[in-house]
Amino acid sequence: MRCKYWNYQQLTQDEAKKAKELSQILNNLPYPLAEILIKRGIDTYQKAEHFFKPQLDHLHDPFLMKDMEAAVERILQAIEHKEKILIYGDYDVDGTTAVSLLYWFFRPFYEQYIGFYTPDRYTEGYGISFQGIDYAQENNFSLIISLDCGILAHEKVEYATKKGIDFIICDHHLPGETLPAAIAVLDPKRKDCPYPYKELSGCGVGFKLCQALASKLNIPKEKVYNLLDFVAVSIASDLVDVTGENRVMMYYGMKLLDENPKIGIKELMQVARIPQEQNLNTNDLVFKIGPRINAAGRLKHAKHVIELLTAQNNPPQGLADQINTMNENRRDLDKAITDEAISMIEKNKEIYEKRKSTVLFKEDWHKGVIGIVASKILERYYKPTILLTQSEGKVVGSARSVHDFDIHEAISACRDLLLQYGGHKYAAGLTLKKENIDAFILKFEEVVTSTIQSHSLTPILNIDAACKFEDLNEAKFMRILKRMGPFGPANMDPIFFCEKVSLYSGCEQNYRVVGNQHLQLVLTQDNKIFFNAIAFNMGTPEVIQKLKEHKYFNIIYHFQENVFNNKVTHQLKIIDIEWI
Repeated sequence: MRCKYWNYQQLTQDEAKKAKELSQILNNLPYPLAEILIKRGIDTYQKAEHFFKPQLDHLHDPFLMKDMEAAVERILQAIEHKEKILIYGDYDVDGTTAVSLLYWFFRPFYEQYIGFYTPDRYTEGYGISFQGIDYAQENNFSLIISLDCGILAHEKVEYATKKGIDFIICDHHLPGETLPAAIAVLDPKRKDCPYPYKELSGCGVGFKLCQALASKLNIPKEKVYNLLDFVAVSIASDLVDVTGENRVMMYYGMKLLDENPKIGIKELMQVARIPQEQNLNTNDLVFKIGPRINAAGRLKHAKHVIELLTAQNNPPQGLADQINTMNENRRDLDKAITDEAISMIEKNKEIYEKRKSTVLFKEDWHKGVIGIVASKILERYYKPTILLTQSEGKVVGSARSVHDFDIHEAISACRDLLLQYGGHKYAAGLTLKKENIDAFILKFEEVVTSTIQSHSLTPILNIDAACKFEDLNEAKFMRILKRMGPFGPANMDPIFFCEKVSLYSGCEQNYRVVGNQHLQLVLTQDNKIFFNAIAFNMGTPEVIQKLKEHKYFNIIYHFQENVFNNKVTHQLKIIDIEWI
């Protein structure tokens, strides 16, 4: 039996009728794919045309964003008077790509008057810092443009104002009750912001600022569109919704990455061993490019990766290799910390099994990787999870959440024990005094226990459509499925359900264990049509025994292209199995 909950919401009669109609008007689109479109709100020909044919003129007018006029006016004033502008961004992928994007935009016409700054994760912490403002003053910057941070930086903006430094904030995080007293605050999540799309990344907000500036400075649109590769990396890595405007920007950004990547990104692709002949997908950005960009800020300093991303011709020699080495070291660190965290839980299993949350503290854990480890602990035990460590005399933490539970809100309910906190529904950060750890663990557990719904504590797999092997065998199925990308939150790579499959008897070896307990299979439904399948981490003795005991089983899976030695085949990537 499976231990995860398979959630398959069948279409209503009206929805099924719409799916059939949509299938017909879209040249007999395979019905399972029409079903997915209906579930994702694409229920008319016009919506489908926008979905399958993203156009750059679908992007919204940047001046619809609250304070955009004020931001542009202040920057134009700075340009007119040759003021120095400091581009300030956070040290993660979204922040560093945003800084790189804005720096790349300004450089052709304002290079001698711009600079960039990212805080040190260990000495300054997240977001705008007093040290960063002091740096601006010492180097005669009179305007700071912050990216992917600043929406809660009331004290820092006030501090800068007293030093004669103006602030323009570009952020996408949730604002507080009041906004910092900046010249302009660009954030589509502002309650008073009429901007029609709310899910931009921090880099995306920076892109909208570039669009607005280009229109006033008579810079061709194409020059701004050439920055969409940065936006694509940020959208994928920051896990914002891949819908609407984000999907358009990611689509064209990934085309840039495929056809003409900037030299710094190209070098990252090379050290990540992404084949040049293979088109990038979202997973390449999330699991190969993003972690390498993040690694510099986690283990050393994010300025190094910005130097690489903003290189025009000759990046600093060996910098991509250094960043790749940092990523390898980061992987070693997060494995060691993951093992320690699991050991702590297993040694106190009776205590942790009773709890609805997991909060762990060890003072020598590396601050730069506890967010990654929190995700791994969440995946294993499936409870709202916080990992805490000591840094600069304080305790800092990274939080990750299960589906349908707002961990930012739960942390906010414990704010009387915190020095600061911030983040999203499913990921957040926090800082507290060491003497408050025990009280925080107790209160956080109380909050989670009293507010979490039982269904949120069971891993859920949302099935998009039931699909027979004969559907998959249609020549157009994969071609159209690929056009439904780029995939990401709110437009995930579809999960299909197939019932009563079996091992294909027409080949000599229809299953084998490869690599680190991965299971390769050859599957069929009728012993005529068959597909190769891969089930990662399922090549265990228990699963092999089940294969011998059960002729038939149900599967849920992704349908993918597999490229090996320049040969393209189709395969099923199995997510879960139900034995029948």
